[in-house]
Amino acid sequence: MTTRRTVIKAVGAGTLASGLSTPASGVSGAPRAAQTDVLVVVEKSNHSVSFYDAVTGERHQTIRLPEYPHEMVVDSRGRFAYVGHYGVRMASTAGEGGSAVFVIDLAARTLARTIDTRPFNRIHGMGIDRHDRLYALSEEKAVLLGFDAPSTDTAPTRAVPTQGVKTHLFTLSRDGERAYVTGLLSHTVSLVRPHDASVAPVLVTPGLLPESSCLSRDEKTLFVGARKSSALVAVDARTMKVRRTKKAGGDPLRVYTVDDERLLVTDIAARTLTLWSTDLRTLRTLRLTGTPSAVTLHPTRPLAYASLLDTNEIAVVDLNRFTVTDTFATHSEPDAAVLLAR
Repeated sequence: MTTRRTVIKAVGAGTLASGLSTPASGVSGAPRAAQTDVLVVVEKSNHSVSFYDAVTGERHQTIRLPEYPHEMVVDSRGRFAYVGHYGVRMASTAGEGGSAVFVIDLAARTLARTIDTRPFNRIHGMGIDRHDRLYALSEEKAVLLGFDAPSTDTAPTRAVPTQGVKTHLFTLSRDGERAYVTGLLSHTVSLVRPHDASVAPVLVTPGLLPESSCLSRDEKTLFVGARKSSALVAVDARTMKVRRTKKAGGDPLRVYTVDDERLLVTDIAARTLTLWSTDLRTLRTLRLTGTPSAVTLHPTRPLAYASLLDTNEIAVVDLNRFTVTDTFATHSEPDAAVLLAR
């Protein structure tokens, strides 16, 4: 018998349901995930994906992968996870990198197969739409790949140029018709149409070194973290015009949509998580003991799971009290993760 799962993805467009009921409490009285919730974590310098009990932190299983997997998404049924083979440790690391997407069977907890993406290499940003179509970004070739049936596809079924340089991450509209691709060296965000390569990309320069972004819940505004500008930028998601820029300080690495009114930003220089309003006002800041990279938001509870790269831990954050309620150890350099909430 298959258990139905509600799944939330960790790459670039996380949301948290509003109007929540009172969550279950752990020993400390803080909201905690159900006993069956599982956090699946990419551990890039351990070259693995591991499965953790989201409450106890117990490691259930580890799947070994080729060197330096990075980003990951999961389908709507929680059947398969898809991991990009970046193949190098960091964006600043030289090298050809990897040219593959790893397909993880989440029920069997095994590497089911590998999709060869050559000649498209340094596969980093990953996305999946509401139709379970998969998208993977080649940083080296600046091309967004599409897979219409990723559970069975043996190669990409489409490819769209982005016109950026060193394209690293992207945010996808729910229907998969729009993708917003960041270019680390071109300092741009490109609006591309993944299903119509005849439509020219529309580019904007929101600031220096834009890396991550997220869409507002109504998908009318794109929020971008411009790392070298130390700024958070609101962009009109249709016209690609900058609406507002606010200095964030530090190094805003990742930006997530929490709900209709709030954003969550990780800062790897200050080692903080900050809640922002969607009109770009700072609400609350939480200092962490490690360097936060990716964050996974629980789909029905006010919880966030922050991957701490340098201390090899997951920090569990109560978003109501905005405090760390727990931490648990991982393998080396935890990064992108998905939560299987059953």
